[in-house]
Amino acid sequence: MNIHRSLLLAAALTLGTGAALAQGSGEAQQRRQEIDSNAQGVLDELLQQESARDLYGRAVGYAVFTVTKGGFIVSGGGGNGVAVDKASGQRTYMRMGTAGVGLGIGGQRYSLIMLFETKDRLDKFVAGGWDSRATAEAAAGKEGVAVQSSFFDGVAFYQITEKGLMAQADVSGTKFWVNDELR
Repeated sequence: MNIHRSLLLAAALTLGTGAALAQGSGEAQQRRQEIDSNAQGVLDELLQQESARDLYGRAVGYAVFTVTKGGFIVSGGGGNGVAVDKASGQRTYMRMGTAGVGLGIGGQRYSLIMLFETKDRLDKFVAGGWDSRATAEAAAGKEGVAVQSSFFDGVAFYQITEKGLMAQADVSGTKFWVNDELR
């Protein structure tokens, strides 16, 4: 009798675990679709600029992140995105986090777009790494696109702001890593 109960319990747990994994997989697929849709919309907006179209044409890949950042003296933020190898179509879903200290107050939501000049730079980015750079910016609740017309050390950065208010001058450290939940 106990053997039957044990087998029944094991079967129920197995079926329950399978259903939970299937549901988790469905949620992950939905999240990947949302990230992809957002990334395509941001990329379409960026490519309305001629200089960005030129760099995109020369790039081997790109990454698009939606970022929320805020701060009062100490700033922090994070977001999700996708890195894409244009030749293979390989998509790597990633997360990012940023922190810094400086003169700043407010909050902002924006899209960060990176274009990679070489496969090596794209591969190193996907493997994860830090990008520390000084920033000085002011965005006051209006849309804007930072214009750039060349690669710097193999990468071109663009920032498209959304609604938000941020005035800052800080030195931020940013970490990008693979989102294991969306693999």
